[in-house]
Amino acid sequence: MVSPTDTLRVILARPRGFCAGVERAIEIVERALEQYGAPVYVRHEIVHNHHVVEELRGRGAIFVNEVDEIPAGAVTVFSAHGVSRKVEADAAGRKLDVIDATCPLVQKVHNEGRRYAGRDYDVVLIGHAGHPEVEGTRGQIEGRLHVIATVDEVAGLTVRDPARVAYVTQTTLSIFDTKAVIEALKRRFPALIGPDTRNICYATQNRQKAILDVVDSVDMIVVVGGLNSSNSRRLREIGEGAGVPSYLIDRPEAFEAAWLDGVRTLALTAGASAPELLVQQTIERIRTFRPVVVETRDGVEENVQFRLPQRLQTPVPNASVA
Repeated sequence: MVSPTDTLRVILARPRGFCAGVERAIEIVERALEQYGAPVYVRHEIVHNHHVVEELRGRGAIFVNEVDEIPAGAVTVFSAHGVSRKVEADAAGRKLDVIDATCPLVQKVHNEGRRYAGRDYDVVLIGHAGHPEVEGTRGQIEGRLHVIATVDEVAGLTVRDPARVAYVTQTTLSIFDTKAVIEALKRRFPALIGPDTRNICYATQNRQKAILDVVDSVDMIVVVGGLNSSNSRRLREIGEGAGVPSYLIDRPEAFEAAWLDGVRTLALTAGASAPELLVQQTIERIRTFRPVVVETRDGVEENVQFRLPQRLQTPVPNASVA
């Protein structure tokens, strides 16, 4: 029996939170605002996190669904998820001053997909249709492209030549789900080529491994991240798949006291687009329900950095920083 006065052990997974691609995308918007002044237009959410979007909106960023909502010639940022060639063409047609914040790892997927298509392969994109990254990738690859997300969908694929099939993957999927789909593809198309799981970004893999390392020693898992964030949802699903009650919250206030019934140890992590501030605020929220002791697990030390676009690399003299 666990009482409300019993100390709750909170294990902070490591690594957690922002990845290099997210940090780069946010800094691109911040520097664009400093250099060109408000407003700066951003197509879609720069990253899938409400807190980040609202903070940038408060500094002068305007988020839109499509480029036809942006005044001709305006400074425009493409989100970290990437865009299709049609969006690029539409932006050029409106003479928008575009700064591309697409994550370099997503750009790598675009390049690999185009390379396979250029060699006359059918390209299978493993990912969730409708996700901005998948829609952007779909629109970057000309030729025969198939989007699937599950093993069951492999049987329904119709390709021109079974000996010329390649695949690429959405960067934020579960490495386990992706592995199963790749194995099913190889069974059906023995000559299949592709980058194995290297297209799943380092941050996604590290955060998933950090949860796997603690899942057997906790009673509950809480993931801080956007409800529409693919990598955050995958973290919750990993915990749930291991039989551990797992929750995804987009703000500290969403944490419910009832979840702590019978819980002695809780693992807390954050998706790659969630700031550490929300993690710390979630701990403070939990403290209102139970005494808490916090423990940080050892984990991978991430030191990846992606270069900013050349035009934004030099800080603006006397620029104001919010």
